[in-house]
Amino acid sequence: MGKFYSMDLRERIFGHIAAGHSCRAAARVFGVSASTAIRLASDHRDRGEITPKRQGRAPGSAGKLAPHMAFLTEIVRAEPDITLKELAGALEETHGVSVQLSSIHRALIRAGFSYKKRPGRAGAYAG
Repeated sequence: MGKFYSMDLRERIFGHIAAGHSCRAAARVFGVSASTAIRLASDHRDRGEITPKRQGRAPGSAGKLAPHMAFLTEIVRAEPDITLKELAGALEETHGVSVQLSSIHRALIRAGFSYKKRPGRAGAYAG
């Protein structure tokens, strides 16, 4: 994920634009891309500020699996030795939702389950 420009640089770029210069001229003066200067001017126009926007997903968002978490946790509690592939198959069969195995794993971790390896046997999710 990229890093945002400092507030000092943002303020100088916007000050240059506010002084009547074009966004592209401000970009040339401060050594940033034209799209960055245009985006700063747009942010000020739309939001009234030039602070960087939040990056990444909202905390706790489970994406496409959020409505199906009760179903997944019910299956895992009933059968702790179930594999991610079997969980994905059950989810697709009953709800018509196709997701990556890693998404199911992350959702179960967020729900408080952890994968326990067992010597000589398959692993299991413990809640």
